[in-house]
Amino acid sequence: MELEAYFNFLAPNDIRVAGTRVGIETILYDYIYRSRSPEDIVAEYPSLTLEQVHATITYYLHNKDQVTAYLVNWLENFDRRWQEQNRNPSPAILRFRRIAAEREAALAQPS
Repeated sequence: MELEAYFNFLAPNDIRVAGTRVGIETILYDYIYRSRSPEDIVAEYPSLTLEQVHATITYYLHNKDQVTAYLVNWLENFDRRWQEQNRNPSPAILRFRRIAAEREAALAQPS
């Protein structure tokens, strides 16, 4: 089996493990940045097999420059979206923040 057969290349910035909704960035972030073992990753994502995780790591090792650029782009995009979400929170987030602040204030008051 060709290594690329393990993946669905949906767009330049969207590569998924074939047969799943899991992006390679999910596996590689855990593997590279969180130093998690393939077995730990499989335990965290039951839709993945150990073979798929190893294939993703192998794909990364064989295409390190391309995949590193893909990951950098993904991380930058994630950070940009996170900042935007914090600047313009949804009404639900605002409500959760208000509830959390009220609970914290209630806990801080002496009994």
